[in-house]
Amino acid sequence: MTYSKYAGVPSLEDVRSRFDRWRRARRGKAPIPDELWSAAAAVARRDGVNPTAVALHLDGGKLKRRMAASGRAARKEPPAAFVELLAPGQARSRSHLPESTLELDGRNGKLRIHFQAATAPELAILSRALWDLVR
Repeated sequence: MTYSKYAGVPSLEDVRSRFDRWRRARRGKAPIPDELWSAAAAVARRDGVNPTAVALHLDGGKLKRRMAASGRAARKEPPAAFVELLAPGQARSRSHLPESTLELDGRNGKLRIHFQAATAPELAILSRALWDLVR
């Protein structure tokens, strides 16, 4: 069985008909409801911002900002408390290898790396990659 991350996303036609119903029923200059923005953002993630904005008669810039805002809210998951990465060969005999701990502390939080037999350039690359992920 295959899984699609867009399985629950409504079709563009469905969202367009919802927007059309809302536009016919609204009074004056009522703002677009959050529910419709969310549906439009979901379709735009799947089909692209510009085609979705054109089809739904929306401002593409505003749709893009709404997508970014909903993406940030959706990503508020707690970070992994512990991740262990073993290089090939290290899993067999680790007891005789020199080990160290590298701790990075900044405005985004703390990063602690405990390692064995790693070179300084390897640690610099790894720590930069991991540190940039938490931004």
